[in-house]
Amino acid sequence: MMVRILSILPMLVGLLCALILVLSLIGYQTPATGNQVPIVPCSDGDAGCNVGMTTEDMKVPRAFGLLEITLDVEWKEPDRGWLGVVDSSAAEECPPDGSSGLTMCTEEEIGEFLVAGGPQNDGSMSFRVKPGSYRFVTAGYEGAGLDSQMVEMTSSIHLENFVEIILAGTSGLLLLGAGEMAFPIGGLMKRIQGKK
Repeated sequence: MMVRILSILPMLVGLLCALILVLSLIGYQTPATGNQVPIVPCSDGDAGCNVGMTTEDMKVPRAFGLLEITLDVEWKEPDRGWLGVVDSSAAEECPPDGSSGLTMCTEEEIGEFLVAGGPQNDGSMSFRVKPGSYRFVTAGYEGAGLDSQMVEMTSSIHLENFVEIILAGTSGLLLLGAGEMAFPIGGLMKRIQGKK
């Protein structure tokens, strides 16, 4: 009887792991938020369009490696300007001005640092957030005369696949173990054989 009572603990932990797994599979998506984002205007005849960059790093801790976070961004005027995400090391080669964020680099020069988005996109980007340090960049196209545009962002969060696999295995083992503790298969087999 005591063993059956003790089997409740692994059963509860197994059920908790299963619940976390189901919630992760469903995931969580934030509602869309819109902001007006400044764009560096680019006139006809400019020798390349200069890029604006955020002045602070967006640092993603290593613990976020357990999560699958995707940031989806859409901007309203893709034919006049673009947005992107670069590794923060880009700030060493293309340091932004402290007040305006304007760099002396063009889109071609910033291109080697891009991890998502960029001038070749069609008005949207999907940025898979991984541990590291990043900055957002933006620029207009030559002759567009754009100084800002509306940007909408949503994000979705799940556990990483390997974490879900571990949770599934742990949950299954705990529930099987709890079942074995409460109703040992060996004892049931002996009873069945005894009845024969």
